[in-house]
Amino acid sequence: MTGEHDKGGQAGARVKDSRQDRLKLALRENLKRRKSQARGREDVASEPAQASLEDASRDDGGGSEPGR
Repeated sequence: MTGEHDKGGQAGARVKDSRQDRLKLALRENLKRRKSQARGREDVASEPAQASLEDASRDDGGGSEPGR
């Protein structure tokens, strides 16, 4: 009986190890994806600010609106 129990324990340990490996890989991929998304948000957030600065500089010199 102890021989059967040992074999089951080893198989269980292998399953546990493979599960640990899969979880580790999944967490790493998730972290990479979240970092990439955060970088994308930073890029998008900085673009409108730059565009509005460019628009403001164009409006100042144009004088196309009456009353300004």
